[in-house]
Amino acid sequence: MLLLMARKREEQAMSKAEKTVTVEQIGSPIRRIAKQRQTLIGLGLNKIRRRSVLPDTPEVRGMITAVKHLVRVVPDDSKAQ
Repeated sequence: MLLLMARKREEQAMSKAEKTVTVEQIGSPIRRIAKQRQTLIGLGLNKIRRRSVLPDTPEVRGMITAVKHLVRVVPDDSKAQ
């Protein structure tokens, strides 16, 4: 139930936010502190090379900064054209 409520809030936030950021996991959470593992889960990542599209908010940017050695921001292809 809580997961469904959290996902619904996330979808509502994404519908309001115009900008999104795509994040890809490039490192393993093995031998990392629990807080970093939880941050990856919060970003919707759990395996290497998985991608997640998230709203571009200060909270998400802070989470990305906390695990910047384990993730990378994928450039948006639509902006390149």
